[in-house]
Formats: sequence, structure tokens, C-alpha cells
Amino acid sequence: MYSGKSMARRSLQASAEGIRKAKQAFKRKGWTQEYLAAEVGLETRQAIWKFFTGKPIDRHVFNDICFVLELDSSEIIQPITDDESNLLDIPLDIETLVQKLRSVIHENIQAQCGTVQLLDIPRPININDIYIDVDILEEINSQKWLEISKFCNLCDDENCALGVTDLLQTRVSALEAASKYTKLMVLGKPGSGKTTFLQAVANSCNQGLYQADHLPIFIRLQNFAEDIQGRTKISLWQYLQEYFLNFGIHERELSIVLAHGKALILLDGLDEVIEEDCEKIVHKIRQFTEKYYKNPLIITCRLGSQNYKFQGFTEVEIADFNQPQIAKFAEKWFCATAKNSAAASELAHRLMQKLELAENLPILDLAATPLLLSFICLVFLFNGDLPANRTELYKEALDLLLVRWDEVRGIKRDNNLSLLHKIKLLSYLAVNSLAQGSYFQSEAKLRQLITDYLRQISTEPTDLEALEIESASVLKVLESHYGILIERARGIYSFSHVSLQKYLAARGIVTNINTQTLPEFLNHLSEKHWQEVFLLSAGILKPADDLLLAIKQKINSLAVKNAKLYGFLTWLEKKAASANALYHPSGVRAFYFTLALPSEHPLARNQDLAILLDHQLAGNLAEDLALDLALIHALTVSLGITADIFSVRFSALSLALDLKHLLVNQPHLQTSLQELKNQLPLPSQGREVLKLWWQANGKEWTEALRTLMINTRQIGHNWQFNQQDLHHIQQYWNANKLLLDCLKSAADISPNLRNSLETTLFLVDEEKRLETRG
Repeated sequence: MYSGKSMARRSLQASAEGIRKAKQAFKRKGWTQEYLAAEVGLETRQAIWKFFTGKPIDRHVFNDICFVLELDSSEIIQPITDDESNLLDIPLDIETLVQKLRSVIHENIQAQCGTVQLLDIPRPININDIYIDVDILEEINSQKWLEISKFCNLCDDENCALGVTDLLQTRVSALEAASKYTKLMVLGKPGSGKTTFLQAVANSCNQGLYQADHLPIFIRLQNFAEDIQGRTKISLWQYLQEYFLNFGIHERELSIVLAHGKALILLDGLDEVIEEDCEKIVHKIRQFTEKYYKNPLIITCRLGSQNYKFQGFTEVEIADFNQPQIAKFAEKWFCATAKNSAAASELAHRLMQKLELAENLPILDLAATPLLLSFICLVFLFNGDLPANRTELYKEALDLLLVRWDEVRGIKRDNNLSLLHKIKLLSYLAVNSLAQGSYFQSEAKLRQLITDYLRQISTEPTDLEALEIESASVLKVLESHYGILIERARGIYSFSHVSLQKYLAARGIVTNINTQTLPEFLNHLSEKHWQEVFLLSAGILKPADDLLLAIKQKINSLAVKNAKLYGFLTWLEKKAASANALYHPSGVRAFYFTLALPSEHPLARNQDLAILLDHQLAGNLAEDLALDLALIHALTVSLGITADIFSVRFSALSLALDLKHLLVNQPHLQTSLQELKNQLPLPSQGREVLKLWWQANGKEWTEALRTLMINTRQIGHNWQFNQQDLHHIQQYWNANKLLLDCLKSAADISPNLRNSLETTLFLVDEEKRLETRG
């Protein structure tokens, strides 16, 4: 390896041939020496005079003059002396030179890219301990021409929480893409892992695991833009020269490596360059890539920020984490941050179990973004669980995207709106989108809504056309700066996370809730994609009494708008009240509600909600409830029998009617059931006899069983619900379940109201009864 003494050559001078070329170029420009000095940024022309007379001048000035005159400085410089040549000791073959330079900068690349700083973790983490391979989408979502209906057909609440838009195309490994394309523009949402990916590439190259025959060069473009402030004529090549000069690497060595295409150029964060410098930096990158086109090069940038194209580059998009990636990242996160690896694995396992629960799908939606997943891991580490009230989690996640992530990375962005107005605008957009029943909106519709909002907050009359132009700018900021809105296909937008959209909708509703807006909100009570909004609204409101009482009143109105539902609920109240059992009254009503439904209904005999109201219902049931459950089972078995299968199902029916252990205190019912059993033919009579008997008597026998149950136990009614009735029943059930969930989410509610609402679930309000009778 050569000595650092080569760095003594701080000054450069032009050769005789170089002076000749420089003077020709100077003549073509038609400039004066004073004008050239001004172009280079010099106050006097003394250095220009020295340059043209072959005298040594500062190397930076020498390079700037060559750049302005559009000359290759390596062709102008006075060749190095024999002494300098001996000091440089440049290897004859490129492979040896690359390995030499790799060894020189190895420690620096390790310092730059070997560790990452996790959110709110006070120490750096080795990148190999946290990084997992990300996937990319080879087709940029925002460049696809698709109809909104394409998304709507795929997207329900569950799918949207799992990144449904990524299902429209194949995912491949990001490293595979980097190997496939020599010029790559990697796009992604804020916090999607762009920088960490680029660091991982640099680190792998540095360790000889990837592109081991290349020199890794990692540049943060924000630093590049700041470092060359006031030096408008400096090129990216000259910047690299100066950069490597600090490590004792001569510009000729770097030039040889670049000329042979043996550098792996990694440029991070094009979107982080401030707007006023962006065009200049893009120009310098373009000049560099055109000159040194042989070198593999990767640039990262946020989605929506790339208004420019680089010739020969393939644009790809970082995909959201899928569930296996979420699990793998979580395990690495806990192992990297916890002292006990066994405890870390257990924490990761428990977190994934929690995230996979149906009620936590909204949080799983956030976990698809590495930044937000890191935040979720942090919350779980400190609390040992996911928060029951998700409002604070969403509030912090939103703050992370809108404020903290840029602050952590030292990025300053131009702001069209204050933070408060951004949140209010996003809330306005979230409510309007949900109200239209779609998670996806056209660009034209979004811009119209933004224009409407800007008009509302304007204190002075504003030209409509000016507002429409500003709306386009605001939309672009919300997408490219914060990643809250994402262009899913050309001209089709959605919120990046459904859970954040619903949180923002809840904030907007709570902020503007009054006697006029509340009824409109309650009209969405039965709509599936609004349920999370109600839960979050109950969690945000302080107190939540008025909202919860209004939900109860809305449920009462649902009960009386369908005559069969109302009759069913009237029976339910009487039956539950007559049950001899010390359970939560609403739990008993929930138990009989599902018990009475047709067997083919999805809710039939589903006791999850009843158990949620009273955990004792999960154990040995009280005699009354156990008997009714057994009788309903027997009736269901009988109703499911046809003549052809009667011989096969005979034993099941006989067993279902064997209820002696439940009829000790019901001798009359025991006798009646035995008489019904005695009417059945003996199984020894053979299959054909049994078939003929059921054909002739099965229906009458089943109705006799039903009549016995109705007369003695007030259960087993044939309600003859049509599809509309069943729809209203499902709505009513869902609304009661939602009210119970809201009671659990509400952080501030009067104890008396909480108790009243819990104990009157599935119970029609007396006022509504009077209205119906009237």
C-alpha cells in the first residue's frame, strides 16, 4: 500500500499540452479572464492567470476551472513526477487496484453503513442484527393504468390491512433486483426501509458478500447538497475526488476505478434535498452517470418525489412487509434491543400472536411499514401488550410520519400548511372518502376536496383557479413528504394505512360533532368499514356519554323498524328473564339470541359475545340454559334429517333426546320426550322401514317436538324469517356488539351510564315500545 505522503500534492498545475487545450476552450467561450474568474467564484483573476501560465494553483480551483471550461482535468494536469509515481504506486491491473482501495475505505464504509439507529433506542444497532431482505415491486404502482373498481373488488377491511394493492403484482428480492439492473431508482414510502436497504447493500459489498470486486461508495445526497453550498460549479466527480482525498486515495486511482466501471455508487435520499437545490443536484447526478455509465448505481427516493427521469435507470418500488417479514423483523428487533435473547424470542412470538388476532388487524396494517413496526415493537416492549385503546397508538404513529421522522433525520421541508391544518385536512379527506364507501379516490376528486377545504380556511377571497393549483401542490406534499396518501395507480389514491384513515376520520368527526352532524354519523352504524371509526371516536371523546347514549337510541330504532325483529326481541326479553340463572342479564339475552336463530345462520349458537359479557357462560351451564341448548340441538338434528339418511342419523337423534340428567326437576317434560321417542321405529327394523316411516311421519314428528319445546320451554319457534328479516337481525346484533366494544374503548364515561348500557344490551327501550304501541 502506498504512503499517505501522496497527499502533499495539494496544488495542481497544467501541462504544456493542457494549457494549449485550455486556451482553445477559453477562446471558444469568448470570455475574458475576469468573466472566467467570476464563473469559478473567484474575486480576482490571479488564479486564472497562474492556470494559463502553468503555475501551481489550489487543486479545488484547478478542478473548478476545468469544469467550467468543460475539460477533463485528468487531461490538463501536469503528469506526476517519478517521485510522485513511486509514492502512488498504482497497481497495473484493475482488480488489484480495486482491492487496494476497498481496504483503504473499509473502516469508513463500516462506520457509515455498518450500524443503524432505531427509533428511540439510545445506542446504534449492527445492521446485520436488524436488517431483513425487503421485497420490491418491479412495476411502480403509480405508473399503472387501472380502474378504481379493480381495487374495490379486491379490498375489504381485512385485505386493505394487509397491503392489498401489492397483490396486483409479483414481489422479488431487492438484492435480486439490484443484481438484475445496473441502474436502479428505488422508490418507497417514508419509513419503508430505503436507506437501510442501501446501507445493507454497501455493507454487504464492504464485507465481500455482494459485488466483492467493486469499490462501494455511499453518499447521502442531503450531505452532498449542503457540502457544496456556494460552490455551484463543483461536480459530483470533483466532490468524490475531495472525499476520497481524505483517505489518501489519489484522484487518478479513483478515476481509473470509475473508468473501468468498478465502483458501486449508492446515492441515498434524493427527496431529502431541499427543493431549491434539487434541480442542481439532479443535474450533477445526470452528468456523472452519463460520464461514468459503466458503474452500477442505486438511487433512493420517496414515492411522489421523483419528477425527473435518469436515462437508463429502472424504477422499482419497495413493497410493504408481508406477515412472515413482519414476524422476522420483530424477532430481530427484540433480539437487537433486549439483553436476554430467550426473552426476546418470547416477546416477538407474543407480539405476532397479538397482531394476528382479528381485533388487532388495524395495528397489523401499520406493521407493514418498517418504521411503524419498529414503533409498535417499542410500545410492546415497554407495555408488554398492545394498547386496548388504539387512539394513542395512532396519534403517535401519525406524529411520527408528519413530524418526528423528518426531525430525527434532520430533514427540513417546505410546508404549504401548518401541522394543525394538515391534520384537519387529512381528517376531512378521510371522512369524505369513507362516506362514499370506498378507500380509493380519483386524483380529481381529492383535489376538489382539498380545494373545498382551502376555501373554508381562507380568510380572504381567493381565486378558485389559484386554489385548484394549490390543491395539486398540497396533494403532492401529503404524498411525497409524509406518505399519508399514496398513488396506488395512475390517478388513483388512497391513504397509506386504512387504520390511520379511520383514526383521522374519527378525529374529524369528534372535532365537529354536534346535534346536526351526530345523526349523519349514526347512519353509518351498521356499515362494517365505519365500526373502527365509532370505536376510535368513543376513545377520543371526553366524555363519551352523549355518543354512546346516541348509539343506544339508534339501536332501539333498529329494533322497531322490522316487525319480526321486534317480536323476536320481545320474546327474547321474556325468555331470558324467565331463565333461572345468575348470569349477566345481557349475557343471557345474547345466549338465547343466537340459540333461537335458524341453524344455517352464521350466528346460530355462537356464544362468543355471551361469554364476553359473562365468562361463567364458558363453563358448566346452569340447568335452564343447558336444557334449552340440548333441546335446540335435538330439534336441529331432527330438522336436518331426510328419509334417505334417517337410518344413519337415528342414533344421533336418539342420543340428542337422551336428556335424563337435565330433566330431574322436569318430570312432565321427561315423560313427554319419552313418549316422542317411543313413536320412533326400532333401528332393527332395517333401513327401508326407517326410510318409509320418516317419509310418512318425519315432518309431523319434528313439529310435535317443536310444539313441546315451545309449550314447555318457550323455545324452538319457527320464526319464518325472510332475507330482509335476517339482514335486520344481523344489523341489530352487530350494533349491540359495537356498543359493547365502544364501552370498552371509551376512556371517559360516567359509571352509571356504563352500567346501564351494558345491562340493557339486546333490550328494547320502553319508550320505543310505547311508540310502537301508539
